[in-house]
Amino acid sequence: MWFTKHFRSATAEEWFVFVPQYTDPRTGGASGKAIVHYNLYGNKDIFINTTVIFDAPELHTPDKHELVYALADELVNRLVGYANTLLSVHAGQNSYEAEYID
Repeated sequence: MWFTKHFRSATAEEWFVFVPQYTDPRTGGASGKAIVHYNLYGNKDIFINTTVIFDAPELHTPDKHELVYALADELVNRLVGYANTLLSVHAGQNSYEAEYID
């Protein structure tokens, strides 16, 4: 897996996610994208909302749930680190939400 970074605003980033053998059928490009939004409350508390959207239909089938979970978990670890995070994964039948609490 590899990804490229694109800034959306001062408090959000967009990353295109590339997974070998999986592509967006419409564009033939990245299999998904991750959007990391930083909510800054004062200067003490930082809370991060992360949304991962997989466009490759092969990743939407129930037999790929473990792969989707592993990919999303790795994206959070690499892009967000150990910060408190709300994660929303959109992958057809494999969609889910999770919390990462430090």
